[in-house]
Amino acid sequence: MTYEEAVYYLEHASVFGIRPGLERIEALLKRLNNPQHQYKTIHVTGTNGKGSVTAMIASGLTEACICTGRYTSPHLENYTERISLNGQDISRDDFAEAVEVISLAVEAMVLEGIERPTEFEMITAAAFWYFARRKVEYAVIEVGLGGLLDSTNVITPVVSVITNVSLDHMKYCGNTIREIAVHKAGIIKEGVPVVTTADGEALQVIARTAYDTHSRLYALDRSFDVIGNAGQTASGGQMIMVRETYGYSITAVLPLLGQHQRRNAAAAIMTLLLVARHEKRLTRTALQAGITHVKWPGRFQILKAGGMDVVIDGAHNPAGIDTFCRTYKEVFADRKRVFLFSVLADKDYTRMVQELFCEEDYVICAPAPTPRTADPEQVAAMLPCRADWADSLVQGLDKAFAAVTDRQVLCIVGSLYIQGEVRQYFRHRFAVAW
Repeated sequence: MTYEEAVYYLEHASVFGIRPGLERIEALLKRLNNPQHQYKTIHVTGTNGKGSVTAMIASGLTEACICTGRYTSPHLENYTERISLNGQDISRDDFAEAVEVISLAVEAMVLEGIERPTEFEMITAAAFWYFARRKVEYAVIEVGLGGLLDSTNVITPVVSVITNVSLDHMKYCGNTIREIAVHKAGIIKEGVPVVTTADGEALQVIARTAYDTHSRLYALDRSFDVIGNAGQTASGGQMIMVRETYGYSITAVLPLLGQHQRRNAAAAIMTLLLVARHEKRLTRTALQAGITHVKWPGRFQILKAGGMDVVIDGAHNPAGIDTFCRTYKEVFADRKRVFLFSVLADKDYTRMVQELFCEEDYVICAPAPTPRTADPEQVAAMLPCRADWADSLVQGLDKAFAAVTDRQVLCIVGSLYIQGEVRQYFRHRFAVAW
């Protein structure tokens, strides 16, 4: 099986859409001799920030010379981005081999009358199998959606991590913070410590679940805290200090910007400190280097293109938009903005645009490359500022660059689904090396 054949199989041989539940993934993994039990894991969920936290934890473990796997979703351009080993994406050949192994197990399931797994379940199984094949010591696993019924929730981690909890994916996780928090807290396992940056009602649910499962809870601003500056360092990052109550403090340069990334880094560092209690290779130096060297593109990523300042951010729900606005204020203050905006129809984009745009903005709305996209013409019509729309992302980007001046900032905001085409556009037009 080639890489192209593997991608075709994933996209055409699976149950369509999102299907919460563990029956299919458990049946699939059983046929693979349950590879997820052959190494230690760290499990990460949350509404926003879980990918950043996953990347930071994996980076810290890798810097400690610990063989580390990382599983995240979605990808920006290629499926291989979802599975990495020691900071390097899986090769196309190894990805194809993993999918071929999974496909044989899937077809055997179907012959026995068992429902086909979803695409995400098959990729999850492929990641678990690959990590076992490469004999990783730790795998840092990001939840796909929710937690309780997510297909990654077949592991028993050494630490569970829950970032913030806000309204998103309400079709699957519930219509209130409490209901969504129940799904996030579903990754908590008996006796396994829990690190969280959640607060308010969500923290209450998490704390109750931790108590019921005899799991030690480490909550931000209670068990640990973070101090950071509001600006950039000379290297373009921000200096932070994370302090464990009555314990260690770690100071590091975080290359990712924004208050939310300071909180994410705090969760990652607290998690690594817990692992370090039993893993002596995870020294202070390795932990600091892991934070400093972390890479997580597409999240308030700043670059220069055509002499213009550009920000690319995957804010795709109201909480993400709030975070974008706060971070923009920290970094660019009151500089005027031109937007390329794209959003999915099943997101609460009415709230998103109210929070994001002001009267002085100019916005070009463009479609996301998925049937789930919102109609850009309809979105443009509801904006509280001068707005236009485009038939494609490329056309929208052309319009945005024609409009922006060197005194303004071009902000490319919205669904992560657009970032593959956006990155290709910058690579071909401006020779940006991602």
